[in-house]
Amino acid sequence: MKNQQENIIEIKNLITSLGGAVIHKKLNLNVKKGEVLGIVGGSGSGKTTLLRAILSLLKPDSGSIRIFGKEITTASPKTLLEIQKRWGVLFQSNALFSSLTLLENVMFPLKEHTHLNEKSRRDLALLKIGLAGLSAEAAVKYPAELSGGMQKRGGLARAIVLDPELLFLDEPTAGLDPETAAGFDELILNLQSTMGLTIVMVTHDLDSLWKVTNRVAFLGDGVVLSVESMPELVKNKNPLIQEFFGGPRGRAAEEGYGHKH
Repeated sequence: MKNQQENIIEIKNLITSLGGAVIHKKLNLNVKKGEVLGIVGGSGSGKTTLLRAILSLLKPDSGSIRIFGKEITTASPKTLLEIQKRWGVLFQSNALFSSLTLLENVMFPLKEHTHLNEKSRRDLALLKIGLAGLSAEAAVKYPAELSGGMQKRGGLARAIVLDPELLFLDEPTAGLDPETAAGFDELILNLQSTMGLTIVMVTHDLDSLWKVTNRVAFLGDGVVLSVESMPELVKNKNPLIQEFFGGPRGRAAEEGYGHKH
């Protein structure tokens, strides 16, 4: 048995509802330190709602969400801020400020959360932009001047600028062509190993699931139906899981990665 300390996130009996509809019915999920956990499920299975609850953007009806050993559903604003400083988030829309250059975007959290001077903030932001695979030329551009893939990398640079222990990715490869998406997957793996990150990734990109994750949590019927590695998950006999991975796309992704596992 692994000890409790190795779970960075522990979710117990989570119940959430939106507009009167129950989304999660006593959902349970643990995220282990140092792993990349994928969250998948059919549309309407509550993937984004779960992410929002974990990020304290949505208050659950009941249940417990512990992050770094602290209960966040009842945490004071001060405690919550301390916890939030230890995680980074890349939203699907990148959420970059259009009126700021990429460099200013990446420096923004440093301005909010640290007492570093301007030069230190700039140097640190440029370092993280480089880590995200972007050039110094890209740093002085505005988001509208960057391709979708570069915007994603910019959003990722901002998400890691405070050296988080935990990184949340919401559909990180959505809208990217296969080659750009594959490059982004590589980047995630590199950052995970160099920074020792724990990563929680909501995605429906099957290639990403095969390539990047250690375990995948499958949501359905308001609960986590299964949490296992991709090679195990695709063999799961649950009809919802079979249906999700059973199409031609699922088989193509599995064949592409089957020999690597």
